[in-house]
Amino acid sequence: MNRAPIPVQPRLGLPDPGDGVGLREEHYPHLMRTPPEDWGVGWFEIISENYLDNEGYGMRVLEHVAMHRPVVMHGVSLSIGSTAPLDRTYLAKLRALAARVSPLWISDHLCWTGVGGLNSHDLLPMPLTEQSLAHTAGRVRAVQDVLGRPIVLENPSTYLAFHASRMPEWEFIGRLAEDTGCGLLLDVNNVHVSAVNQAFDPIAYIDAVPADHVVQIHLAGPSDHGTHLIDTHDHPVPDAVWPLYARAWERCGPVATLLEWDANIPPFEELLAELANARMVREGLGMARVAA
Repeated sequence: MNRAPIPVQPRLGLPDPGDGVGLREEHYPHLMRTPPEDWGVGWFEIISENYLDNEGYGMRVLEHVAMHRPVVMHGVSLSIGSTAPLDRTYLAKLRALAARVSPLWISDHLCWTGVGGLNSHDLLPMPLTEQSLAHTAGRVRAVQDVLGRPIVLENPSTYLAFHASRMPEWEFIGRLAEDTGCGLLLDVNNVHVSAVNQAFDPIAYIDAVPADHVVQIHLAGPSDHGTHLIDTHDHPVPDAVWPLYARAWERCGPVATLLEWDANIPPFEELLAELANARMVREGLGMARVAA
């Protein structure tokens, strides 16, 4: 007898904290001297590795922020696609940090970062095959067992693809989510970067992602090198990304939105102004529905 599929709650039942920004050292003074009611954002995303083994001022700021706003832990070292054994020491540190700051969720990237004890410090693309899908699914389950919660994986920005790949990335990440119950962080800037670099339809990517698994959206600005884009997070969100955000919101919203800015970081007020554009896009969608 065929069993009916188990219904999945929107965002896996996780909350929607609204619009947020990354917690960056450049903004520590502003956040510490400004009353929390005037911060102007609903939540903060931290780079997990910045706060592991950290008992300095950064941790003090994080604990202050976490007292007043929800936080999300976003990592870059999980290396979920690697053939190297999972780093159990790293996972234990993630779990300890989570116990300390109570994040809404813990995220990382669909990628691998190293093998054989070497860390490339880059988010490397994976071969998209049935074998690598089964391999990664097993590692996702193992990580979720250690952390005691679903993890959230982000689609990476890519510049190259393996000849061995047998499915598009949107199929790979969608099947991975449905098989393991993990959440998805849909980075619409990364979709834009990869679509330009590898000549695919970004709307097809967004339309294929299982919407109920999307718990967060990333916005950012890449560097344009003419023949290709580099995911540098050092520019305003380009015009080409906003329609992708609108499409993602139509399919997956309401869902948490996060503006990433990791180099040439502007004053906090400029981040808020850029983040306000996301709200204008959503309000535009509402007006379009009324007009229809």
